[in-house]
Amino acid sequence: MDGKGTEKAPTGANMSNRSFPISDPICQTEDAPFAMDVIRRFGVFDYILYGILTFMATVSLLVFLEECIYIYRKVPANKKSLIIWVNGAAPAIGTMSCLGMWFPRATLFTDMFSGCYFAIVVFKFLILMVEELGGDEAFLKRAGKYKLKISTGPCCCCCCCLPEVAITRRSLFLLKLGSIQFAVLKTAFTIFSIVLYTNDNYHVKDVSATGDAIWINCFVGVLTITGLWPVGITFIHLKNTLRTIKIVPKYAMYQLLLILTQLQTAIINILGMNGIIACSPPFPSSIRGYMMSQQLLIMEMFIMTMVTRLLYRRQYDPLPEEQDANENTRMTDLTQSP
Repeated sequence: MDGKGTEKAPTGANMSNRSFPISDPICQTEDAPFAMDVIRRFGVFDYILYGILTFMATVSLLVFLEECIYIYRKVPANKKSLIIWVNGAAPAIGTMSCLGMWFPRATLFTDMFSGCYFAIVVFKFLILMVEELGGDEAFLKRAGKYKLKISTGPCCCCCCCLPEVAITRRSLFLLKLGSIQFAVLKTAFTIFSIVLYTNDNYHVKDVSATGDAIWINCFVGVLTITGLWPVGITFIHLKNTLRTIKIVPKYAMYQLLLILTQLQTAIINILGMNGIIACSPPFPSSIRGYMMSQQLLIMEMFIMTMVTRLLYRRQYDPLPEEQDANENTRMTDLTQSP
């Protein structure tokens, strides 16, 4: 407002907020509204949208529970918990997103829970690929004559000069260590972030060099890359052997989960924090970005829940021995790669 009481034109990041006065207190704040404040502003469309998304999240959870019953009845004991963890990623993240949609002030904690769950799934997926071969001993016996290609994404995909590594107990231990450190340290940093948040030291929007969030997030990013690397190495080595159990589409769903929960969410949140996403009371720009991310994840996790149910609902027969395997189920021999 100028001295004559007229409103100034929006500039910069506020160009997307034309439909709301610049002086609107909701658009000026960075705080998320309470759940009841959101519900009081509901219109017919909002009731329909929230109802459909809640129904999707509920169905995803029920489908997962039904799948757990099937797994406990039909799957060998060494794979039960692994498949349940991997299968539960989409419905767990969808449920957390639904809670974050209804309770905007809880989005920080629901996102943290989803991130911790995904970190555990990274490790569980690696162990599941090994268990599909029969466990550590069967893996070493069957793969001992091959070598591991370590110049793979996301860490060293451009380092073609890296040597191939013999498959031994030590190399298998290092692969597991690389993934489990992500699960353990991600959870530890999440707990540490919550402690800092309660002391008003952790602010997601504070990207300055003196802020705690930027350093924690950068370190977690490094942990993520090093945690995903062993899974990529193992998949490249086993993709032919495990092709009969649809390991390629399973790995594709695992990669898609990574993109949707990490990359997509980060992009939308950055757009919101920079005011590119318009303020829409009761949500300021940054919080509206969080809400859009939660709503998209609910729909995407619903679809992923249905797809993963089809991929993992099968007869779990042991794989044929190496000498009996055909060319399509032999391990990838990287020593003969051009």
